[in-house]
Amino acid sequence: MTTKKLNQIEDQFKTLQILNENGEVVNEALLPQLSDEKLKELMRRMVYTRIWDQRALSLNRQGRLGFYAPVAGQEASMLASEFAMDKEDWLLPSYRDIPQMVWHGFPLYKAFLYSRGHFQGGQIPEDVHAVMPQIIIAAQCTQTAGVALGLKKRGKKNVAFTYFGDGATSQGDFYEGLNFAGIFNVPAVFINQNNRFAISVPVEKQTASKTLAQKAIAAGITGVQVDGMDPLAVYAAADEARKRAVNGEGPTLIETLTLTYRYGPHTTAGDDPTRYRSEHLTDEWEKRDPLIRFRKYLEGKGLWSKEAEDQVTLEAKEDIKKALKEADNIPKQKVSDLIVNMFETLPRPLQEQLAIYREKETK
Repeated sequence: MTTKKLNQIEDQFKTLQILNENGEVVNEALLPQLSDEKLKELMRRMVYTRIWDQRALSLNRQGRLGFYAPVAGQEASMLASEFAMDKEDWLLPSYRDIPQMVWHGFPLYKAFLYSRGHFQGGQIPEDVHAVMPQIIIAAQCTQTAGVALGLKKRGKKNVAFTYFGDGATSQGDFYEGLNFAGIFNVPAVFINQNNRFAISVPVEKQTASKTLAQKAIAAGITGVQVDGMDPLAVYAAADEARKRAVNGEGPTLIETLTLTYRYGPHTTAGDDPTRYRSEHLTDEWEKRDPLIRFRKYLEGKGLWSKEAEDQVTLEAKEDIKKALKEADNIPKQKVSDLIVNMFETLPRPLQEQLAIYREKETK
């Protein structure tokens, strides 16, 4: 392929934006038809999640939570896309995508247990169509293709949604998942949240392609890039992708291109973003904060106010307090719990170990 033809292909992937940084509509034709109540509900979820994120980081520093992946700056990408999901759709998240799980029905106290490594944090209620967050980078892409194929074979009018970062696009599972999804034309939506640095490597050093969305071409599926700090653009892209999937028009790869910026560290497990990211860059992206942008838009329509936001803040803090108390009241995990939950039928060596630990635990 000549450089000219490659550039022509890459130029097809223009960033979808509906709201600019000032909360002004710049693409009226693509404005999603959401009611005032739904617009307010989406904002409520974004504010609530920002408060939860701040509290979770504080709890981690206090030793009351374990592993945690910050989400501030990614609320639009995460929550506006989940907002397009149906309750019966399946969610296959990464370890950062706990907010989508909670808004999809996963109890908040279980999210805290998950962070603590408690086995009950991995017990998803039957009516919540989600799988446990994937730790192995990009493995959820192949799983999503399989779940979506199952939905298709059962004749379900539902879709499998999955989330992953830009670093995942350097893994084989990413390509295998998209390829399988394309071959079998399954109802799946792959959402790549591109924060530009994965855990520490700039996206320019991960791939030579101009966009990540264009990687959909090789799989024969639809690729879209979207301003990940714009909740209306993210919702519009996810909603359209879901409609295509339900109508049998195939899967979609959505890249929340570069604008999905994570303010904090990759995780609380020792990452130091100042080693690979400048303070100037952080300041630049904070000006594009999704909450600021959406707040201005809603205030302009007379749908949001400081009083409304204060009320959500109080609600979030109270819910977090209750959920934390509920998590604290769950009996501490024992070694015997780990052994029992490992297999449906324990092999003899584990049966012997179980007997030993249960005897120790009763003393």
